[in-house]
Parts: sequence; C-alpha cells; structure tokens
Amino acid sequence: STFDVAVVGAGIVGLASARELVRRHPSLAFAVLEKEKELAHHQSGHNSGVIHSGIYYKPGSLKAKLCVQGAALCYEYCDQKGIPYKQCGKLIVAVEQDEIPRLKALYERGLQNNVRGLKLIGAKEIQAKEPFCRGLMALDSPYTGIVNYKQVAQSYAEDFQEAGGTILTDFEVTNMEMAKESSSESEAGKAAFCPPFTTGEEIYCRHIVTCAGLYSDRLSEISGCSPEPRIVPFRGDYLVLKPEKCYMVKGNIYPVPNPRFPFLGFHFTPRMDGSVWLGPNAVLAFKREGYKLFDFSTGDFLDAVMYSGLWKLVLRNLSYGLSEMYRACFLSAQVKQLQKFIPEVTVNDVLRGPSGVRAQALDSDGNLVDDFVFDGGSGDIGSRILHVRNAPSPAATSSLAIAEMIADEVKRRFEL
Repeated sequence: STFDVAVVGAGIVGLASARELVRRHPSLAFAVLEKEKELAHHQSGHNSGVIHSGIYYKPGSLKAKLCVQGAALCYEYCDQKGIPYKQCGKLIVAVEQDEIPRLKALYERGLQNNVRGLKLIGAKEIQAKEPFCRGLMALDSPYTGIVNYKQVAQSYAEDFQEAGGTILTDFEVTNMEMAKESSSESEAGKAAFCPPFTTGEEIYCRHIVTCAGLYSDRLSEISGCSPEPRIVPFRGDYLVLKPEKCYMVKGNIYPVPNPRFPFLGFHFTPRMDGSVWLGPNAVLAFKREGYKLFDFSTGDFLDAVMYSGLWKLVLRNLSYGLSEMYRACFLSAQVKQLQKFIPEVTVNDVLRGPSGVRAQALDSDGNLVDDFVFDGGSGDIGSRILHVRNAPSPAATSSLAIAEMIADEVKRRFEL
C-alpha cells in the first residue's frame, strides 16, 4: 500500500501515463487507482473509436501536436501488439456552397498540422469512395482509422502490470491529506499522502497524477488546487444503422464543422465489429456518468446549473441547444441531418444506439476549454500533484503522446 507515484483514473490516458512512467522509472513503485471494478469503463469505453488524424485543431496547439504524434504511435503500437484496426479513412463533406470556404480552410489547417495524405476531392471522387454519399466537395483524410480503444487500454494495463505496476480497482479517492510519517517511513521517503478510499483503506505515496476525466475538477478541489476549469457533462446519443444497411457506409463521413457551434455535428462512423454508428447529438447530461436519457444525480445537476459559465454558454448557443434537445427526442429529426449526406437513409434503417458522456471543461466566462490543461498546486499537497484537468477528444488517439508529455512533466516537477 506504499508507492512512489499513484495515478488516479484507469481510463486510457491514465493507463498510458502509468505505462510510460513505469517504463522510464523501473526502480520505482507505481500504482493505478480506479473507482470502478473494471478498467476504461467511462469515456474510454464509450467513444466513437476513431483514430483521428489532426485536421481540426488550431496549429501550434497541444491538441494538434499530440494528435498527429499520437495517431502514428497508436498505429505502431497496434501493429506491435496485434491489436486489430482499420485505416478506413475519412471524408469531411461540404453539401452547401457556403461550406466550401470553411472546408478549404480546414485543408490548410491540416497541412499546417502535418497531417499526412490530405487532398480535396470533387463530387465524382466522393461517390467513388462512398457510393451512397452526396456532396459538392470533400476533404479526404486517408490515414484516419478506427480501433477498439477499450482493447487498447486493456493492453496498456497489461504492459504496466508486466513492468511491475499495481492496479487497484474499486478504490475511489475521496480525500487527500498529508500522512503522519513514522520514522521508518520518513527514512524511506514515502507516505507523503494518505488518500482514504470508500473502502476505508489507505494508500500512501510520494506523488499523485490524476487522470480523472469527468471528475478531474472535483479531485483538484479535494487536493486544494484550483476548481477551474469546471467539468460540465454532455451526453452524446448515437443511432446505429440496421445490419442489413451497413453497406451504405465504407469509411468515416463527417460534416464541415460550423465554428459558431461548439460540437462537430452528426457523422457516420464504422466500427470494428462491422456496425455503423450515426451521430452523436450533444445535450446536457443530468449525471456525470449518466448514459441513459433519464439518469439523474441531484448533486451533479445542481453542480452544473449553478455554474455561471454554463448559463453563459447556453445563452450564446440557445437555438443550437434547443435544436439538439429536439433531435434527441425525435428520431426523424436526427435522420434528416444524416440525409444531407446519404439521402437513401430512412427512419426505418436506424435504431437507437449507445451513448457516451463527454467531460467538457468550461471556464467561468462560458468558453469551452479547447486544449489540454495540466496543472498542480502549491503547499505540501498541491506541490506533489499533477492534475490532467482537461483531456478532450482526441485524447484516446493521442494517449501515447500525452503519456510521454506527462512523464516529462512528472520528472520535471517531482525530480524523479
């Protein structure tokens, strides 16, 4: 129960970071602490499975840099481990004339981010790649792929344990405080932390790295660090194509994002099991881990609606938010969005599918925090913690690159 470094959170970022840390520091003792009974249970197990190429992100941002690096590392890792993936490509399709300038700007952004193989194609080339898709122009990203990220995360966990790391599940961190060191513990340089868990057990460690996703802000507050940025959960509901209709989609088909709205919009995503997901929408979740329409937590709901940053976001995007809520309720409204790209899709071709909850970091001015955020604090506890405060999509794609950066930061901050 005594470790040099404990990583809180066994999602894909936490497991990748723990794996990288134990590989760099094999003489130290590392633990991963996870409140669920299984690994990669939340965002890492409820995502679209896309290996992103790095087109969308602001040049020079951590998102852009880590996604391009991470995608290359992800493909290399899957090849090494024999994890199946498909490099099925992606088309970002303009269906209206006014979308073409934005599409061309995306192309330029992708080139600045060093995304491989990008090219603009016309209507005939769109149909050659996606026979059922209609569009005026598209950005073709051939190195976009799909993978089962839960399988990838499990493989990271196996690497970590084989290197001597310890994974403790069913352990929820509810407090962090300085431990009263005995003389022997003090000589060993350990027992600086005493986080009690819901099980009543205690784990002692010198340093902590938190990769807590939907609970990253709460862990920061527990440790005495800044509560900002706050996490506001947004649920994304997917539809699925009926199995006999999956032939209509070969690769990823995405809309041209509208910069006035905060999310990407409905898209077509093939899956490793042969299914095709459609969506997602984006609506406020009334529970941080609420994957069903009527999941509700009083604490999580009040935490969200009493935050001024959420109201500022809502008021700026009121029509968009109401449209998303309407589409969440009516299947035909979602299908109408999909028919812009594949006119043959009908309400009879789709079923309601799974959902995910996005840990969206939001500042007090109502701005979505777009890039990765890493910070710590001051004092006895804060100076011994590195918080991964915001790891938005494409965090799964970027996980190995993020892990390298976290390991560098851990070494710098904690002088390992």
